[in-house]
Amino acid sequence: MKKMMVWMALLIVAVGGVFFWQTTSASIDESALPQAPFEQKVEDVTPDVLNKESEWTTNFTHDGAIFKDGDTYYVFSTDYMVGSPPTPGIQIRKSTDLIHWEFVGRVFDQVSEEAFAWAGGNTFWAPAITKIGDRFHLYYSVSGVGSRTSYIGLATASTIEGPWEDEGAVVTSKDGDGGVANAIDPHVTQDASGKWWMTYGSYFGGVFLTEIDPGTGKRVDESSEGTLLAKRKDMSMGIEGPEILYNDETGYYYLMVSYGWLEDTYNVRIGRSKSIAGPYVDSRGRDLRDESDESFDTGVKIVGSYRFEGDDGYVGTGHSAFLQDGTDTFVLHQARPSEDIYWSQLHVRKVYWTKDGWPVVSPERYAGEGDVEVDDAHLVGDWDVITFPRFDDGQQASSTLTLKRGGKLENGDGSWRLNGSVLEVEVGQETYETQVGAAWDWENWRPTIIFTGLSEDGTAVWGKKQ
Repeated sequence: MKKMMVWMALLIVAVGGVFFWQTTSASIDESALPQAPFEQKVEDVTPDVLNKESEWTTNFTHDGAIFKDGDTYYVFSTDYMVGSPPTPGIQIRKSTDLIHWEFVGRVFDQVSEEAFAWAGGNTFWAPAITKIGDRFHLYYSVSGVGSRTSYIGLATASTIEGPWEDEGAVVTSKDGDGGVANAIDPHVTQDASGKWWMTYGSYFGGVFLTEIDPGTGKRVDESSEGTLLAKRKDMSMGIEGPEILYNDETGYYYLMVSYGWLEDTYNVRIGRSKSIAGPYVDSRGRDLRDESDESFDTGVKIVGSYRFEGDDGYVGTGHSAFLQDGTDTFVLHQARPSEDIYWSQLHVRKVYWTKDGWPVVSPERYAGEGDVEVDDAHLVGDWDVITFPRFDDGQQASSTLTLKRGGKLENGDGSWRLNGSVLEVEVGQETYETQVGAAWDWENWRPTIIFTGLSEDGTAVWGKKQ
């Protein structure tokens, strides 16, 4: 009995001023665990900051686009706030760590006469930011709500905080003009050969790709909508916010889009291709352009509405963006707290890569975590686990999964095995291949370890240690 008591002895480990319990046989290198990102837990809904822009931080971030200039990260986003009409202009935030965000101000204070005359909208939507040569290029959208009458414009500047010069239209679309594309949600990227391309599109005809002239920042071929990359069988259910990332280690281009409605069912999907022009397929080999009944919902869902135990969780988790920062990759997206879905916030998540070359994201927002080395003893215990089924875009709640010693699960119906940083979990008929990492538990305000990965049929799973 005495030996058992010694073996079960508990240590209190201080990390960033927050204390949590660990068994002596399962201590983790503290340097790999993130410290508390703020002095105290941050409330999701804070009405007292409504008219205090300097205190907005991540609040009211919608359709965020990110760019790193020097050692500073910038996010440009849609006109958005709750409680009163938004002040016109593309919002700008900056950070040096992807955690603490400062509201900088806005680009422009009204849409151009040309954009208003074409689209009839008076606010800016879904910007994109990049640098071509020595000029920053900011692409923006103006549109009539629920209409295909839309306008993508371009502004340029020599410094990322401006001043900005409006360069006029890049792509336009209009109801009844015979086209199918909707000219909003731009993103511009460079392929492996050095050519520049723009993805765009929302609802209606789907997502398109068109080549960009780096000298002008505008389309090479203005007579064509471009190449169709993705659509859905029922376009009224939403597909938008396209963005492409090239991974030179895997040799794939990854197309990221959002499905669903922005206030609730929004979720992030991925397809990949060896060519920037596609075809883009999911982990089951289904083309993201497929409209057949069998492919009603294509794409690997890597982020969806979620709720961990002890928290109301988030919905509207979509309109995402990639950030390649050295050897690290991140995905940022908007999320609306279930407590009040009109507060749209910025979430940044670390990306992990499966052995088959698919990006998956941390269950928790980034807090500066490093790589963590774990062994079997670290994983034994209770985990909060969420899966994201392809056909259900509602909010997914966590359940408890208990990993026992010897590679068994609590209920006996399954097993687990750790190989380096890869955790394989077999539950019933499903086998999940996941990556293990460190994270800050934003719901319980303490450091923890997590896993994230995919099942054999491409269902994403998140887990965090209780």
